[in-house]
Amino acid sequence: MHGLVPLVVAVPMLVATGDRLPRPAPDVVAIAAAAATTTICALLAFGARHHDLVYWFGGWRPAHGVALGIDFDVDLASAAIATLAALLATASLVFSWRYFDEVGVLFHALMLVFLAAMIGFALSGDLFNIFVFLELMTVVAIALTAYGDEPGPLQGALNFAVVNGIAAFFVLTGIALVYARTGALNLEQIGRSLEHRRPDGLVVVAFALLVCGLLTKAGIVPFHFWLSDAYAVAPAPVCAIFAGVMSDLGLHAVTRIYWSGFAGALAPHVDALRAVLVTLGAATALLGGAMAFLQRDLKRMIAFVTVSQLGVGLVGIGLLTARSLGGSTLVLLSGGLVRAAVLLAVGLVISVTGVGDELRGRGVGRRLPLTGVVFTVGALALTGLAPLGNHAGRALVETGAPEAYGWVPVVLTVASILASGALLRAAGRVFLGWGGTADPALGPQHASAEEDEPKERPRSPVLLVPAAALLALGLGLSLWPGAGDRAVTAAARVVDYRAHAAEVLAGRRPPLQPTAHVSSFGAGSILDGFASAAGAAGLALLTLRRRRVSDLPGLLVGALKAVHSGVVGDYVAWLVFGFALLGGLFAFLLR
Repeated sequence: MHGLVPLVVAVPMLVATGDRLPRPAPDVVAIAAAAATTTICALLAFGARHHDLVYWFGGWRPAHGVALGIDFDVDLASAAIATLAALLATASLVFSWRYFDEVGVLFHALMLVFLAAMIGFALSGDLFNIFVFLELMTVVAIALTAYGDEPGPLQGALNFAVVNGIAAFFVLTGIALVYARTGALNLEQIGRSLEHRRPDGLVVVAFALLVCGLLTKAGIVPFHFWLSDAYAVAPAPVCAIFAGVMSDLGLHAVTRIYWSGFAGALAPHVDALRAVLVTLGAATALLGGAMAFLQRDLKRMIAFVTVSQLGVGLVGIGLLTARSLGGSTLVLLSGGLVRAAVLLAVGLVISVTGVGDELRGRGVGRRLPLTGVVFTVGALALTGLAPLGNHAGRALVETGAPEAYGWVPVVLTVASILASGALLRAAGRVFLGWGGTADPALGPQHASAEEDEPKERPRSPVLLVPAAALLALGLGLSLWPGAGDRAVTAAARVVDYRAHAAEVLAGRRPPLQPTAHVSSFGAGSILDGFASAAGAAGLALLTLRRRRVSDLPGLLVGALKAVHSGVVGDYVAWLVFGFALLGGLFAFLLR
């Protein structure tokens, strides 16, 4: 099984170099490579159920706890998120086959390199190697965002590049400070070196730099501004990967860096760190939901739904318990599948009708009933309605909260009502023709290279297959017997950072732990899910039938829209402010 580990990066990278093939060979080869990578990742996830698969490149294994080589550390969570990335890439490549009128070989090469970078980022156990894959992933994502020659995608790609370039500087500076203190780049060796030291100013600043840089990639408030601009203009097949897994990887990296590298050093301050991360996650969930409700562009709306979902994931990570961490993993996996399915459904609407705007597209989806079903069911699944979608993950997050965080279920319910309410409102207007065609609070129409005048275009049933398949998988994850148990058991292995370090650096496998038995279908979680679904549906109907969004308090709507100006200089200012705020809190609370 260990021999398969490097293939998850090697296969897409090698196939991406084959660039002189006539059509339709590039489509077939790219889909086959992505599907093969998905299969290998799934096999690794199966092999990592009870212990990590640690692969040392070149056979450079650690000696006496010192690691000079580079490793891929495949635990169940990282293998699962790598499988998600490969699966979404496969679905997007299938969707692309009939989506673009013309697409060159460059697109397939970029998609495969992007896939290799995401998987390498998810599996790497070396801090500098994480940065290398982060930069490769970012550069390719910028190119995919700007695919074409229209001004809208180029502007979105510019915002993407500037903000994420500064975030990369944060990460690289944090790595330099950690290396200066420990002389190590392997995360487990860093953790051992820092564990028995008081976290001085250098360690705290390094941790703040790393966390802020990765939270920018994840789109966490106040580092999220670039995300909606990029997602709204990227081609739908690309945006499906962005919304489904790319931002999730930032949270995955925060989890790995904290538990492997800093958990021992920051253990005396766990309560303070929990308060900061949970508050940040809750603010992200609420703001993402509110901004989603104020959008008319469907892809931009899904971008803010993604922000809200990532806030839920950060709450699960920030609670710093195995149960909540396992729940966060399930939220990210199931939510990623469902969001990608909804995004591909939007792509199908754009492909057939030329419209991706809620108001301008009133009723254009009536001739796409199955697409409407995928979109609407996906919107309901994101509410946490039992037993659909991310219900199991959200229930584990809520029940994993310490007693002092009893407000978490209320916040997540409100955020879910706002985010899913926006999607259900769009479903009613686009696919059923409900509501009006004007609402000043939703703002002006955004330019998109994919949109055209409303018209009937030929449609291929192939386009609906990837969306339906992803939705089915996302819905089924909560129903998979033992999914919650496996997630919590795997999270417990991550939380036990000393045993994990011994496994990576000394090859000592931890004793097999009994599988955790958790219940994600308690009365409280079922009621929360029902309240979210009912609230989202009620909010959507209210705005479609009786009130307009513009009837909401104008000051609040204006303030939210004002800070999301689309000006890259404003976004950089918010990025610097966020680092100063978070860094200041860490400096005050973690020393």
